[in-house]
Amino acid sequence: MNNHSSIGEDVRIKVSFNNEEVFVKMYDNPTSRDFLTLFPLTLTLEDYAGTEKISSLAKRLSTKDAPSGSNPSVGDFTYYSPWGNLAIFYRDFGYANGLIKLGHIESGIEKLASIRGDFTVSIEKM
Repeated sequence: MNNHSSIGEDVRIKVSFNNEEVFVKMYDNPTSRDFLTLFPLTLTLEDYAGTEKISSLAKRLSTKDAPSGSNPSVGDFTYYSPWGNLAIFYRDFGYANGLIKLGHIESGIEKLASIRGDFTVSIEKM
């Protein structure tokens, strides 16, 4: 089974903050589908390790059929199951156990990367 096929038709989500918008193409997997049930979402993102923007979620997402981990690259929109948080990578990072890719940012990752400190985002399905 291909873990990177799209959810039905191409599902995209929009992350809005500071009058900016970032678009994410979602993958079709149980974790992504579970994430979409939380919409619309308002989250506070914080910087983690100068590599990713993270936020805890209101509930744990399904890890059914998920790989044991993954190797994130710039623009990966992921769920870190050990902590139950969303992690959006703006720098490449090594393999992480329990990291599940939800989708990939199509454009605008530099807008997220440039923000210092915590900031609020709203996320909705397009």
